[in-house]
Amino acid sequence: MPDTAQVTTLDSGVRVVTERLPGVRSVALGLWVRTGSRDETPAQAGLSHFLEHLLFKGTDRFSSLEIDETFDAMGAEVNAGTGKETTSVYSRFLDRHLERAFDVLQDMVLRPSYPDIDSERQVVMEEIAMYEDEPSDKVHDVLAKAIFGDHPLGRPVIGRAEVVSSVPIPDIAAYHDARYTPGRMVVSAAGSIDHDHLVRLTEAALAVGGPGGNGVVELPHETPPDATPTVGFFSKDTEQYHLCLGAPGLSRGDDRRFALRVLDTILGGSTSSRLFQEVREKRGLAYAVFSYASQYVDSGQVGLYVGTRPDNVTQAMEVIGTELRRVAEEGVNEEELERARENAKGRTTLAMESTSARMSRLGNSLLMDVPLLTLDEILAKIDSVTLDDVSELASGLFDPGRMSAAGVGADEAVFREALAAVDPRLAEAA
Repeated sequence: MPDTAQVTTLDSGVRVVTERLPGVRSVALGLWVRTGSRDETPAQAGLSHFLEHLLFKGTDRFSSLEIDETFDAMGAEVNAGTGKETTSVYSRFLDRHLERAFDVLQDMVLRPSYPDIDSERQVVMEEIAMYEDEPSDKVHDVLAKAIFGDHPLGRPVIGRAEVVSSVPIPDIAAYHDARYTPGRMVVSAAGSIDHDHLVRLTEAALAVGGPGGNGVVELPHETPPDATPTVGFFSKDTEQYHLCLGAPGLSRGDDRRFALRVLDTILGGSTSSRLFQEVREKRGLAYAVFSYASQYVDSGQVGLYVGTRPDNVTQAMEVIGTELRRVAEEGVNEEELERARENAKGRTTLAMESTSARMSRLGNSLLMDVPLLTLDEILAKIDSVTLDDVSELASGLFDPGRMSAAGVGADEAVFREALAAVDPRLAEAA
């Protein structure tokens, strides 16, 4: 446990975690709930995200307008996010507004009254339509479907318009009350915060009589099956082809995640990375090309993206295939390793200067039972990554033979043909 973080678990199961930062006058506060799109059935697809929107529509104590006016009057930022495994509602404000901000946030999260639901249905349906019109976003969900298939991790967080447009209020309320329970919640804060004071506020607001009662409500949690490489394509008349390759990755608690961060930096996570230099800088085949990694409780995903014009698709895939084989078969060199380690340490340290980033790290880590590490411990983990660590991960995770593929563009045949440059089996995959 880091020296600067304090954790208290209340009798109800709610956990409170804080990190006091001297020299700041603001507080970043978040209420985290361990539920997301992977907790949904197909008939509920998008309900977690829709519910997040509805938390802002009002409670019995505060109307939607009063919520907006309260935070505006404090000069505060307020927002929310839904992921595949978590939902969070958070704000940043001056320390003197803690009691008021917490009171409104906790009432929003615990006691939504679902007024004016139909207008928000339209808002979310417009968001879904906007997302469908953005191929550079859409392709990542096509990839998740290719990797995870019918498992909930393969479904988009944003959900389906058919669900959002028709789900009745009693079903939404039941979904909320079964998941927004004390044992599935973390209250996280960083900045000018007194831990004991936040504990007292939480005890009064959350510890007794929350939705669903006390304790942890167990929800269905199916481990993703072993993936067979597959191909997904979404036909859309676009100026570019948007292409992704990816495969299962590492879970949240896997200690190799630090080596993966270094490897991702080398492969496509920085402007000096192999993919950025070979695809964009040397050949001018794309404006955007990058790699990324996502971690879940029991699984993960690695991926890479490129957006390129139709006449560049095959060459871009040839270059990417070459770089994947090279990193998988040859590993990386000492110069790349050192540069990537310093990059990862620098980005981590800079992020830690943000109260919001610290609050998110604390809340997410505690919620998902990942050890809370100090900044020095994280930097030491990155420093300890070796050439062998990176090479072993590269050969295990980025072997082209285990990659699935996804594309958004006008002609699937163009996409399929280009995949042969990565691995001939991909061109024939279902």
